[in-house]
Amino acid sequence: MDFSLEFTPDLLAVFLTLFVLEVVLGVDNVIFISILAAKLPVEQQAKARNLGLTLAMLMRVGLVFAAGWVISLKEELFTLFGMGFSGRDLILIAGGLFLVYKAVTEIHHKLEGAEEHTTGAGTATFGAVIAQILVLDIVFSLDSVITAVGMTENMIVIITVVVLSFGIMLVAARYIFAFVNKHPTVKMLALSFLLLIGVFLIADGFGFKIDKALIYMPMAFAIFVEALNLAAAARKRKRAAAAATEPVHLHQQYVDDTGTVKEVQPVDR
Repeated sequence: MDFSLEFTPDLLAVFLTLFVLEVVLGVDNVIFISILAAKLPVEQQAKARNLGLTLAMLMRVGLVFAAGWVISLKEELFTLFGMGFSGRDLILIAGGLFLVYKAVTEIHHKLEGAEEHTTGAGTATFGAVIAQILVLDIVFSLDSVITAVGMTENMIVIITVVVLSFGIMLVAARYIFAFVNKHPTVKMLALSFLLLIGVFLIADGFGFKIDKALIYMPMAFAIFVEALNLAAAARKRKRAAAAATEPVHLHQQYVDDTGTVKEVQPVDR
């Protein structure tokens, strides 16, 4: 691995590309951590988010230093039904299955009304939540490091990208956590994303290469549509609140020449 640092246009392009990829993967991590951390008592949720992201960063940096071992995971271990499987494939399949299981379980609880994680009433232990976070951290970190090492061997660039992206995620985590848990439709959309990513990981583990653009572009479109829905709902609430506070208009009465009682309609100013 290379520890030198020489600024070139190619190196800058690699840095920016890796940074974007790390931020995208970081958001995936934060969404998953947010859903799991919501199962804990309120006083433990922030600690679980921060610890989960910190451990993910340390794990990713450790895998960068162990890049030789990570690359060796791509070597075929055995063949089954004419299909070869490497250590990386097995990790991706296991992680994908776990992610699909968790996403489907959470969707079931959400739709069936058997919500386990009500505010302030933790139904999972802190250690169990951290253990589940670590399982997915391993999967995301492995895929990220293999991609990074394939793009550059400059250790300084890779480590800098990892630390910067996770610094951003640590700051943004509580806002993402609050937003996801405040809006049920956003949470359901996030669970659908996790389900999609899990299927992608399983397919990748079985050797079916899917262009990531085919996954992230529909996700981006779905986020755009949901943003429009949230904006429309906010406008509707604003109009309803304005209507509820409409002042009472007094009507003045008078008697015309024929003796009929009439009202003077108030004039809006």
